[in-house]
Amino acid sequence: MVRHTARIFTWLIVGSLGIVVFILFQGDPSVKVSPETPMPILWKTNFSKLPLWDFEDVYNQDATPRNTMCQQSLRNSKDENFKKAFLPNIRLFLHKGNINMSEWNRLSHFNNPFGFMGYSYNDVMSSVKLIPKPKEPLLSPKPGGDGCIHCAVVGNGGILNDSKKGKEIDEHDYVFRMNGAVTKGYEEDVGNKTSVYVHTAYSITTSLDLFKKYGYKSVPHDEGIKYVLIPEGMRDFQWLGGLLRGEKVQLGPYREKWPRTYYMGQYNETRFYVLHQDFLRYVRNRFLKSPRLNKHSWGIYRPTNGAFTIFLALHTCDTVDVYGFMTRDYAKYSNYYFQRNVKSHVTFFTNHDYMLEMRNWEKLHNSTIICLYQRS
Repeated sequence: MVRHTARIFTWLIVGSLGIVVFILFQGDPSVKVSPETPMPILWKTNFSKLPLWDFEDVYNQDATPRNTMCQQSLRNSKDENFKKAFLPNIRLFLHKGNINMSEWNRLSHFNNPFGFMGYSYNDVMSSVKLIPKPKEPLLSPKPGGDGCIHCAVVGNGGILNDSKKGKEIDEHDYVFRMNGAVTKGYEEDVGNKTSVYVHTAYSITTSLDLFKKYGYKSVPHDEGIKYVLIPEGMRDFQWLGGLLRGEKVQLGPYREKWPRTYYMGQYNETRFYVLHQDFLRYVRNRFLKSPRLNKHSWGIYRPTNGAFTIFLALHTCDTVDVYGFMTRDYAKYSNYYFQRNVKSHVTFFTNHDYMLEMRNWEKLHNSTIICLYQRS
């Protein structure tokens, strides 16, 4: 795969009006470029496969990684491959204090949700400039505990149907859930505690329609819950604009919707986080780099919401137990655990590589980095 340099490179766009040539200068001290000017927009359609820039595997990192006295912490793993790939202080969250024009131009080289390729500066930044800087880490050790942060990540897989794992799940310090997290009526198998709910604008709205017949009435809204948004596309930035201003969405597919009503009274900007594009790209590049990135449809591939949630837990917890995710015997179970009387097969959407993720969870389990619930 060709690696593109961003020091000085020429970009050609062939359109109906002819060829437009942009000369982009970045990092060359001999070239004077205004630090207040957005770079020309790059489009996914101009690449036949994932473009690799010379800064592709360079990420923002926070100054100091979280210190832990937990002896069983996954950060103490002896697995050499994991240690080489894992960045304990990768920047997790995007906010108005860590974005500027230089950052915009850097991130504009990457497609969504890993960057701002194809987006207008004003369209996105009007929302990003509203995101407050987190006042506290996502998670902290529980008072009176053993100094470790023990977490469960609960997916929606049918493997949990009749698993009787609910009590075990709820005994963790923190429980992560995502998407259509139906718990009412299924507590014996999946528990009813949610500490962190990870979502996109699409999942938080669509789940209400898709899973209503299974008893899903709202997102988890435990007292003090923390919400984490994956900014997967322009509709998420439009959602953020309405959410952070406390008003209706002005543009896009959710126009006229009131985002705050979807959080059932538990939205609080001090407990709301937006994942950083560098974190999302790092997860893809170092752990879930699918062969699909070498195909013409590269631009639609991304890890699942569940995959991003597992890696968020790996970077904020000491121990991570994973439930309801795909295992090798997935065909034995229904798609979702709340489909008790229906045998529905797993749907493989083209924008995700489910088999790659399944092998990755198995690998992390075998390396004792996570504990993956496997029915058999």
